[in-house]
Amino acid sequence: MQRFLWPLVIVLAVGGLFLWGLRRPDPTALPSVLVGKPAPAFTLRVLPPYQAQWGQEITLAKLIGKQPILINFWASWCIPCRQEGPTLSAFWQQNRDKVLVLGINTQEKNLSDALNFIQQYNLGFPSVEDNGRMYINYGTYGVPETFLLDTSGKVLLRHVGPVSPADLEAMLKQVGG
Repeated sequence: MQRFLWPLVIVLAVGGLFLWGLRRPDPTALPSVLVGKPAPAFTLRVLPPYQAQWGQEITLAKLIGKQPILINFWASWCIPCRQEGPTLSAFWQQNRDKVLVLGINTQEKNLSDALNFIQQYNLGFPSVEDNGRMYINYGTYGVPETFLLDTSGKVLLRHVGPVSPADLEAMLKQVGG
């Protein structure tokens, strides 16, 4: 009997460790190390539909001090991004004098997919192209993910997943809008 007991204990222990290792933490429960700190600086290429108004590049340093900034990471292949796109666009249209919404297109295979997404979902807010570092510098876990910056450029909060109108209104209140 003992001859079979030890192998069974070992198999159960290894199996338990394997299952424990498969657990994925909920990214919404993980705090961002950026909250309360200055947002990572960037200079990014503006996507073509916005270049006439915003120029070829947007630099965070030039945006700081004017109004709070809502940075939203999105991708054309992201289903939740498709759901939140119209919500963000409507919010931007109603509150553009109170907060800047800036989209960061990330993890895109080709630019035409991003441009089609912008047109299909009528994104009125400016969007820039991730240079490959933004996703890492901001410590994002996936898309969509949104960061709220105050006028000094300090990160106030990180929101994982699509934002709702109620989420956006709460963010606006947080910056005094």
